[in-house]
Amino acid sequence: MQNEMSLTSDGHQGIARKFGAALHILDRIPHDVVALIARLSIAAVFWQSGQTKVDGWQVTDSAVYLFENEYRLPLVDPWLAAHAAALAEHLFPLLLVIGFASRLSALALLGMTLVIEIFVYPDAWPTHGTWAVCLLVIIAGGPGRASIDHFIARRFGGCSARR
Repeated sequence: MQNEMSLTSDGHQGIARKFGAALHILDRIPHDVVALIARLSIAAVFWQSGQTKVDGWQVTDSAVYLFENEYRLPLVDPWLAAHAAALAEHLFPLLLVIGFASRLSALALLGMTLVIEIFVYPDAWPTHGTWAVCLLVIIAGGPGRASIDHFIARRFGGCSARR
């Protein structure tokens, strides 16, 4: 009986050690990698959405129509909302890709995400939650070393672009 208890205890300790070793390996994933993936993936989502609103340099009539009839944001003129969204969905993703004003850009896109979730597609919270996590990684931890923000912070001091 004593040997069975000892074997069971040793087995649990072996599993705990292996689990701890696996966690140690996962802890070594650099924030720089996570931030770069977050920046590029969420930038692609918003850029592609912005592309559906324009034809060349012009916001399409169909984009304005969506803001008038489907999105129906309160307090914002549909024409203005369509143009602002098209601009934001191109500007902020571009800034995220190059890593310039990354936290501000992520914050702006998080605000857009919240507006979309609350006023437009409230049942799409799983998708919007995923977007929010990518944006919060950037807001909370910075864009990482593969960014203009990091270069500026290193060169001129000030707030670090990486935690």
